[in-house]
Amino acid sequence: MDSLRAQRALGIVSKSSMDGVAAAVISTDGVDVFADGAAFEAPYEDDLRDRLRHFQKHYAEYDAVAKQTLDNELARFFAGIVREMQETYDETIDIVGLDGPVAAHKPAEKLIVQLGNGQQLADEIHIKTVSRFMQADMLAGGQGAPLSAVYHQALAGRQEKPFAIVDIGGIASLTWLGSNGEMLAFDIAPGCNAINDWTLKHGGQHADYNGKLAALGQVQTAVLSQLMRHKFLAKMPPKAADKETFRDKLEHLEGLSLNDGAATATAFVAEAIAYSMALYVPEMPKVLAVCGNGAENPTLLRFLRQRFENTEVKAASEFGWNAVAAEAQAFAFLAVRRSNFMPATYPFTTGVLQPCICGEIFEPQK
Repeated sequence: MDSLRAQRALGIVSKSSMDGVAAAVISTDGVDVFADGAAFEAPYEDDLRDRLRHFQKHYAEYDAVAKQTLDNELARFFAGIVREMQETYDETIDIVGLDGPVAAHKPAEKLIVQLGNGQQLADEIHIKTVSRFMQADMLAGGQGAPLSAVYHQALAGRQEKPFAIVDIGGIASLTWLGSNGEMLAFDIAPGCNAINDWTLKHGGQHADYNGKLAALGQVQTAVLSQLMRHKFLAKMPPKAADKETFRDKLEHLEGLSLNDGAATATAFVAEAIAYSMALYVPEMPKVLAVCGNGAENPTLLRFLRQRFENTEVKAASEFGWNAVAAEAQAFAFLAVRRSNFMPATYPFTTGVLQPCICGEIFEPQK
């Protein structure tokens, strides 16, 4: 067998809020990460964003033609992201890992509705593209998420164990790494969606930027107690959540002021992470590294630190990692693993029956 070679891989991930994508380049052979490349976030155009949000809510009403039309437009948008990397940032790209917008993710029903036409994107950019990572895992008996654990394992290779990484994007997911090489991963808590949905509905803001609203508010403990009674938190891993998982409980925030609602939603994220780690990880980590957009929320970081006595909570940037680009980097990493026929998920990360090689490869045809 030939030795693994490093590739320049681009990951493109659609945000669960449907307001844009994150893109990042890394150099990797699918085992080690040798260097980071350019990374940026790009918003969807207003019309495309609105249609994606409509599809997310009403996907069952779309016929094959309407869905394909939206998918084609998305592919052209993603192709523009690739060209931006090549032309503006002078990146050489060998392979692309694509994680398109998810409209529905219901593991119990074995249902995944996800946009992202890997073949059309490959044809547009003339670069090998890998997508449909979640589908492969679910077909093999897994939850379809979280998928970043093997990338987190590579990032944290030299850190003292036990060590944990919590990626707070739309949903918060945990990767725990034990002293003897063990790895455990699961969706652990609501993430930024819980905060962002509140601030958009009641403040007209897409996010609580820098946690300012939460910092000015008061956590309403009675409401927080109601939120913490969510059945997902009592479910044993492996488990995966989506945008709809916590929506019903978040209705308990209604009636609070803008600031108090933001503070209580932020506390819910921190409390759920701490609670679930206390219940489900074999040994509390010495350090908890926080990545994703949540790592840029000082109030959320402060709430997390208040809830851990013997675990040091650090933003990913303190390790020299790009906190916001981590998920896009993970899909770049997964694309290279797929090209090398290496597993991406395991029974102890998604509940898949056996180690699973995830993703479908699309070679340029035109």
